[in-house]
Amino acid sequence: MRHVRLILAAAGIAATFVAGAALAQKSGGTLRIAHRDNPPSASIHEEATISVNMPFMAIYSNLVIYDPKEKLNSPDKLVGELATSWSWNADKTQLTFKLREGVKWHDGKPFTSADVVCTFEALAGRAKGETAMRKNPRAVWYKNLKETKANGPLEVTFVLERPQPSFIAMLAAGYTPIYACHVSNAQYRTKPIGTGPFKFVEFKRNESIKLVKNPDYFRKGLPYLDAIEWTIIANRSTRVLAFIAGHADLTFDSDITFPMLPDVKKQAPTAICEERPTNVSTNLIVNSESPPFNNPEIRKAMALALDRQAFSKILTEGHDLQGAAMLPPPAGVWGMPAEELAKLPGYGNDTEKNLATAREIMTKLGYSASKTLKIKVATRNIAIYVDPAVILIDQLKKIFIEGELDTVETPVWYPKVLKKDYQVGLNLTGGGVDDPDTQFYENYSCGSERNYTGYCNKEVDALIEAQSREFDVEKRKRIVWQLERKLADDVARPIISWNVANTCLYPQVKGLVLQHNSVYNGWRFDEVWLDK
Repeated sequence: MRHVRLILAAAGIAATFVAGAALAQKSGGTLRIAHRDNPPSASIHEEATISVNMPFMAIYSNLVIYDPKEKLNSPDKLVGELATSWSWNADKTQLTFKLREGVKWHDGKPFTSADVVCTFEALAGRAKGETAMRKNPRAVWYKNLKETKANGPLEVTFVLERPQPSFIAMLAAGYTPIYACHVSNAQYRTKPIGTGPFKFVEFKRNESIKLVKNPDYFRKGLPYLDAIEWTIIANRSTRVLAFIAGHADLTFDSDITFPMLPDVKKQAPTAICEERPTNVSTNLIVNSESPPFNNPEIRKAMALALDRQAFSKILTEGHDLQGAAMLPPPAGVWGMPAEELAKLPGYGNDTEKNLATAREIMTKLGYSASKTLKIKVATRNIAIYVDPAVILIDQLKKIFIEGELDTVETPVWYPKVLKKDYQVGLNLTGGGVDDPDTQFYENYSCGSERNYTGYCNKEVDALIEAQSREFDVEKRKRIVWQLERKLADDVARPIISWNVANTCLYPQVKGLVLQHNSVYNGWRFDEVWLDK
């Protein structure tokens, strides 16, 4: 119930922001934001981190987007961006969009249906040459996309192999901007263009990112801001001090932990700090192809050794959410209820019993206090990864596994785990959309680029297909919960917690609605303004 109250209270904050914006928006000014690390590139389609989405989403536009005034993303509340209307055919296998006329790319060239076709041919892995993706972490989202057809310059149709209720929800994600046909993917990594409210100026690695107002933005009168400037500050304590000192108007998303929050409020008493679920899980990844972790018994012991309550108590003072493969309710639509969650192996209140079972497994495999299994625990070199990785290493010691922390810089982290160049890792996995298709296909289906552990189970793949076809929400939930049970039993990618954290801003920042079931969306900034 606490998180229900949280969502309702936060909705009230959002309503206040929006109401204030409706009364007296002011144009001009530069929004200053502290960034947590060096984004690997500016190409949203080729990356898999909010370190890219948050600063660069304002450059782009989607066909449709989740209503930016709503706290919770819902496919029932979509608004058009590059599309003015959309409709399905009778058997729900063709989705047609009418496109906005007169839209220009930042270089002045006209936007047409050809750009939509080029974007999705690339995402489906069918593009050749300069528009082909070097990395394509969400290619599996579009495995059901048979064809993207241009019906003239201002209409496009997506043809699906079979009905898929989640398809339009994926199109609305911050991860689904439209790219220009005439711009190479190499340019998108360093000097992107879009049709969005802000234009790219520069990206100085380890220093700053700068965007400026797009005077030709198709939403007339927007954006209000003249510019957005990001200062890259790798050390979290330094970032927070910069915010407290007034050098930033807004913290990086979810950058303020609960242990830090009282000090921030004390030193910056006017700051508004909003607690919210992020749809990002902290999870254990184990390379099942790397001996001795190809033995499922070791993976089972590691999962049983996880003390989820300890992680939550230390990192978030108990605010994190306990869930399985899907964001748990009420923040998420699809996660299994608490009473079912407690039945999963390693959950419930049997921490000591689970630990004893894990030790017994490891003892049978020949490990002991005098003969430990020495491993490296890889993680991304930012605080929200390193902090839980340290706790993980401490907990694994209790079952005779001696871990050494192996920190990896952001531009290298995703290529490293994609190549399975690790033994054990502490990972954070974000949901671009609160929908089972994105979570299951992306993270657990056989052959997916982001299936970092190499898990493959044809029975699970069949269940993923079954839920993806199902239009009845309650029937679909039952299949989703069956999948969550199976993934937990198989130790596919043990979920430690679903993260809850705080984002802080000063009262002069108006019109910003922080969204609750995906931190990867809601960063267009076109209706944000500064009251100063």
